[in-house]
Amino acid sequence: MRILVLNGNTTEAITAACVAAARDAAAPATEIIGATPAFGPTVISTRAENAIAGHAILATLAEHAGGIEAAILAVSHDTALDAARQLMPCPVIGMTEAACLTACLVGGQFGVLTLGQARPYEELVARHGLAARCAAVVGLPLTPQQAIADPAAAEAQVLAATTAMAERCDSVVLAGAALAGLAARLQDRAAVPLLDGIACAVKLAEALAALHLPKPRTGSFAAPAGRTGLGLSPALAALLSGG
Repeated sequence: MRILVLNGNTTEAITAACVAAARDAAAPATEIIGATPAFGPTVISTRAENAIAGHAILATLAEHAGGIEAAILAVSHDTALDAARQLMPCPVIGMTEAACLTACLVGGQFGVLTLGQARPYEELVARHGLAARCAAVVGLPLTPQQAIADPAAAEAQVLAATTAMAERCDSVVLAGAALAGLAARLQDRAAVPLLDGIACAVKLAEALAALHLPKPRTGSFAAPAGRTGLGLSPALAALLSGG
């Protein structure tokens, strides 16, 4: 089974962290393929960057269409997830949705811990229909670049925050591609289960791929056909046209 792990931004260090976390979680027979967009934001931290990254994600996914059994969006905003699911012939998993859905199987209420602003993640949890199960969304005053540059300091902040959140949350989702792999390193010291979006996405991707569910032939997630555009990559244009 081949699973694509697609970083939503152009920072190779984040791609490497996500690929490493995915390989740690994957079954022995699963092949993890990493990818970084050829264009787009260095790090996605704003709504504008998130929108720009959507095009880059779809263009990169299109290059791998037909060559993978599942794709994981290694971007904590689950950028372009619905569009990717419509476009691709295989299952597409968003890392934050995967972790939040897994958290619902762990306990009653979960929390989300991220880097930077909390509001976009409150909105994301609501879009996934899980607001009633989410007890708290907390944003640390820390950028992805800082987390990568000083992982020890980031770990200390994350551990302190999750300890405080444990009073209200049965588990905590670590929402951030730059935090990939951190849950496993901190779990022994954490008061509640910590959920890594990449690890959760890998296991769900393996399960969906193994189920061999058909793609919808009708409705809003049916593959596009007969659509045209200007300035699109050949691979993306081909998927839009249904070719």
